[in-house]
Amino acid sequence: MGYREKWMEAEGTSFPGKTYAEVVLEPAFNEAKNHLLGPMMAINKAHLIMLQRQQLVSLDEAKQIARAIRAIDTEALRQARYTGQFEDLFFQVEHQLLEHAGEIAGNLHLARSRNDMGIAIYRMVLREKLLVTLASALKLEEQLLLFAGDHADTLMIGYTHTQQAQPTTLAHYMMAVTDSLNRDIRRMMASYANCNRSSMGAAALTTSGFAISREQMMELLAFDELIDNSYDAIGGADYLGEIATAVQLAAINLGRVVQDMLLWCTQEFGALHVAAPYVQISSIMPQKRNPVSFEHMRALLSSCVGNTNTVLTMIHNTPFGDIVDTEDDMQPYAWKSLAIMDNMYRLFAAVIGTMEVNKEVLRERTQGSFATVTELADTLVRTDGLSFRKAHHIVSDVVQLALAQGLAADQITLTLVNESARRHIGRDTTLNEETLREALDPVHFVDIRSLPGGPSPKEVKRMIEIRMNEQQAHLKWVGQAKDKIQRAMEHVDKVIIEWSGS
Repeated sequence: MGYREKWMEAEGTSFPGKTYAEVVLEPAFNEAKNHLLGPMMAINKAHLIMLQRQQLVSLDEAKQIARAIRAIDTEALRQARYTGQFEDLFFQVEHQLLEHAGEIAGNLHLARSRNDMGIAIYRMVLREKLLVTLASALKLEEQLLLFAGDHADTLMIGYTHTQQAQPTTLAHYMMAVTDSLNRDIRRMMASYANCNRSSMGAAALTTSGFAISREQMMELLAFDELIDNSYDAIGGADYLGEIATAVQLAAINLGRVVQDMLLWCTQEFGALHVAAPYVQISSIMPQKRNPVSFEHMRALLSSCVGNTNTVLTMIHNTPFGDIVDTEDDMQPYAWKSLAIMDNMYRLFAAVIGTMEVNKEVLRERTQGSFATVTELADTLVRTDGLSFRKAHHIVSDVVQLALAQGLAADQITLTLVNESARRHIGRDTTLNEETLREALDPVHFVDIRSLPGGPSPKEVKRMIEIRMNEQQAHLKWVGQAKDKIQRAMEHVDKVIIEWSGS
């Protein structure tokens, strides 16, 4: 027996081959029964309602098919194992419909294809998962805003290039995080809008000669728009790419913040104390409080980026048409990335909502830091009419002198300032002791930076109020989207139940 005959004996002589079934069809079937079955049945119901309303099937035929639809045991299907008897879940469901209703059930496939149906199913699944992730993102945003409200007066040093830069507040930092999250939310909402468009009626790729109503299918399935061009309906994959890109950015943005949190949890930094439910102790070192919740977030957010990269890579260089590359093999990566973001948003909210902040350590570090000296330069501009660059040179010299003498910023004396001034402008400054102390005070530094977006507590509180209103508006949008889907599904179920006579 030659090698070809041996392969045929092992794999079989008809579709599907044993290895193909194990490697491709069985995993796809398992994903489909867990994620796609609900939308598939909803499309069957909606398509039947539309066909009857368009008088393409009679009411009696519709009732017969409706009874067959209701006779399918979806829970049994969710527990079923792939046997190879049917290529996939679609054909298994179709077989059961034919068993229950006879040949007339074949009319349920009138003017539709697995192409437009499959794309609609994927879009329905993704919109649901997007709404779940968005709800968790909005819950996190609320927690961040509450946290910022508690820390409008919590002084800390702001860093640029990982070096101490200027005094700010923990609320100012956290509002920056909130605004980054808010942009992620808006990007996911935009991707939802492009996802929630109906492909139904495109059929294989050119629509149909039957007088179906694409608009009815759009409404029955709670889509917001039609995908106008039927070729685009089955060939376009950018809705997937947009979701993947939005989620990827969200994971990257949150991961950067997690990295800061881990640094701030160190004993050396000493700013944050993660609550007991989110730390683990060492098996050998009794003093350890390992912030493993943040570590897991960092790792899982990186895995999320990897999953979204997989989505984008699998779309890359594929033909513009109906292809499996953007279907069964790839969709689970999009689902998993959304699930990870949902989990990370929920976990981050829990950790932030329960952790403690060492305000005194942050304040003392800020008061002793040279991060305040920008304001000293600004003050010299105001009091002595110097150019900022000249004032900058004087203050830079003051810092070098203070460091050489082992002085902290709040120990800088008027004598030291004037010593530097005489070298640069040939005279003493007009500063007095009170003005100098004020210029070096981090509280004063923060308070006077009250321009829009600044760290002044009054300005931060203004931003918090605006973001709270935005958060509530976005939360309302998510609720309305969920309600629309629920009402549509309840409507098609109600019609099918009435037609089936039970």
